[in-house]
Amino acid sequence: RAMAAGGRGWFRALALGVSFLKCLLIPAYYSTDFEVHRNWLAITHNLPLSQWYYEATSEWTLDYPPFFAWFEYVLSHIAKYFDPQMLVVENLNYASRATIFFQRLSVIFTDTLFIYAVHECCRCVNGKRAAKDILEKPTFILAVLLLWNFGLLIVDHIHFQYNGFLFGLMLLSVARLCQKRYLEGALLFAVLLHFKHIYVYVAPAYGIYLLRSYCFTANNADGSLKWRSFSVLHVTLLGLIVCLVSALSLGPFLVLGQLPQVMSRLFPFKRGLCHAYWAPNFWALYNAMDKALTILGLKCNFLDGTKIPKASMTGGLVQEFQHTVLPSVTPLATLICTFIAILPSVFCLWFKPQGPRGFLQCLVLCALSSFMFGWHVHEKAILLAILPLSLLSIQRAKDAGIYLILATTGHFSLFPLLFTTPELPIKILLMLLFTVYSFSSLKSLFRREKPLLNWLETIYLILLVPLEIFCEIIFPLTPWKRHFPFVPLLLTSVYCALGITYAWLKLYVSVLTERIPVRQKAE
Repeated sequence: RAMAAGGRGWFRALALGVSFLKCLLIPAYYSTDFEVHRNWLAITHNLPLSQWYYEATSEWTLDYPPFFAWFEYVLSHIAKYFDPQMLVVENLNYASRATIFFQRLSVIFTDTLFIYAVHECCRCVNGKRAAKDILEKPTFILAVLLLWNFGLLIVDHIHFQYNGFLFGLMLLSVARLCQKRYLEGALLFAVLLHFKHIYVYVAPAYGIYLLRSYCFTANNADGSLKWRSFSVLHVTLLGLIVCLVSALSLGPFLVLGQLPQVMSRLFPFKRGLCHAYWAPNFWALYNAMDKALTILGLKCNFLDGTKIPKASMTGGLVQEFQHTVLPSVTPLATLICTFIAILPSVFCLWFKPQGPRGFLQCLVLCALSSFMFGWHVHEKAILLAILPLSLLSIQRAKDAGIYLILATTGHFSLFPLLFTTPELPIKILLMLLFTVYSFSSLKSLFRREKPLLNWLETIYLILLVPLEIFCEIIFPLTPWKRHFPFVPLLLTSVYCALGITYAWLKLYVSVLTERIPVRQKAE
């Protein structure tokens, strides 16, 4: 009712404002992902379905699930009216003005789904914290934290990707589950998985929550599960949704006998443990420790320098990282670590049910655990935890503090993605604006409670400023730049990994030690 009475005006203003900003960023720098998607447009437009996952003229082969390929196919039929040359497979690195305009505009236009999803999430916000000033309303704060999210802005609208509408599907599925429209939520998430398979990281949260809240229809008075309430019909409906969506997506490739080829493209384990830029996770700390031990071993004559692979010492942030002292990590090892890290959050969701809040906590922990221990994790994957954590940050002061640590550190870790000089003031200004707003708005929302951050957390975040000054201004002027060009990336990754690890542990401790009232369990 509040949204209907007075909320639509300010929400439209926020949505239009951020859309206008996205339009201003059209001429900005774009990464190799721009060519990736141009190539996918050309592949899906010109080649038959049977060749989509075999085409290899460009090194940027199609490696997203089939629904995203069909998405590119639809876009390609609009792209031909802007510049047909962008749809020529052999036109590698083609980037005419019309091509840039079309691809940038396609990201802005598809973000409409994200805007709608944010609107639906705002409708799910508990209205207990009423405020006279619209700027202090939880719904307004949440809308800004999501619509104006710094990481999503620079990754999609400068670096270039299509995360906006994908996160729109995820947030819309979350909103539907919060509204107890379980089948819609399950359908949306199943569709999302066949658009981008990275969301399989949070699938355990969806699976357990739907099983606990939809397949079992009642609890006992003490909150324990009433086993007799199990509904075969509900399980069947969920199974049908998953099977039908999978059949639509993978069925044609199964008929063609190409499913193994599709899977090999979706899960390329040969790419190495870490991405070219180390994601700030556990493996960044592990790699840094290996480098430190190697240097110490050489100085103390414990290691033979002639037997150490050159890339491990001087190559810096490379895709294939050969460990020298510590054991090398295999894909199976990362899978086991990720599974172990996710397990406690799944158990909490099952044995300590808290409704939508518990689901969101589990979703964030699954995303963070996968980010911490996954194989070949991209630094952009931190957004998979930051965005849903926004929904928790406006509910409790403890979650707001964790959000501030994770969002500030996670967003800062994205800075190396924009390494060109013209984008330096843009990323710093946008980061400052978003961070200052996040701190001020959440502080005002919980002003009657204890401070959101302790002194140690505050000092850690403040030290990001001298780190950025050193990496962007001081280091390029030193002779180290020629011999150790990877040092700024290494420092950024390792320092941010400490903050993200801390936020992950703090959220886990909060979830595991939280006591649930009996009445809330029963509900």
